[in-house]
Amino acid sequence: MKIKAVVEALENFAPLPLQEGYDNAGLQCGLTERNCSGALLCLDVTEEVIAAAAESGCNLIVSHHPLLFRGLKCIADEGYVERCVRRAILSDVAIYSAHTNLDNAFGGVCHEMAQRLGLTDVEFLVPSADGRSGSGVVGNIAPVPASELLVRMKDVFGAGSVAYSEGPQQTIRRVALCGGSGDFLIDAACRQGADLFVTGEIGYHRFFGYGRRMWLASIGHFESERYTPHLMERILQDALPGLRTVVYEAPTSPVRYL
Repeated sequence: MKIKAVVEALENFAPLPLQEGYDNAGLQCGLTERNCSGALLCLDVTEEVIAAAAESGCNLIVSHHPLLFRGLKCIADEGYVERCVRRAILSDVAIYSAHTNLDNAFGGVCHEMAQRLGLTDVEFLVPSADGRSGSGVVGNIAPVPASELLVRMKDVFGAGSVAYSEGPQQTIRRVALCGGSGDFLIDAACRQGADLFVTGEIGYHRFFGYGRRMWLASIGHFESERYTPHLMERILQDALPGLRTVVYEAPTSPVRYL
């Protein structure tokens, strides 16, 4: 099959118009008319990821985070993005990214987080006009002490640490989630009656003012989205059973915790 068939399968699940205005999801580099020898699935594109794709015989990388957010004025060895683009071209590896369109799609990144945490009755936190897509999700969980749930989240998502602020509830029954940088949804989580809002990153000042309403927790950007390559693998295996896929298991986050 051609690379464009893989692209079509991804975009049937998460159409590009679902991406946010600032985003650059879609084809990053390469030719889609070539036959696909395999797809390596990852969160971030790094030089190590490109080397792994070439070594495993995959001529397509499907990442969650786009390699290209801004235009390049040259392709050399000055910066990490330039080096990655140059290496991908020399290795004849195409790169495609499904980012906020996959975040906002039904069954996408946020739903994957909810499933991993065991939420039920999951719905979009801020649905689109037609209800078929949206930002973040909210759902119910079997009543659990807040402290126990924080520990469970740390374990489920492999977080090096969990930054949190306390709410008034000692028992959590309703949880709102958003992968990545989701603190723009905190107020929406309040309106939807969440006892806890979980995302990858929360700015320091956003933690203030919610102590009488709900708990807030930040588990790390990479950690919140770590299962996205597995989600992409299921999407592609369902749509294209003959496609060879390889999930890049090594962490790509540059962040370390003491």
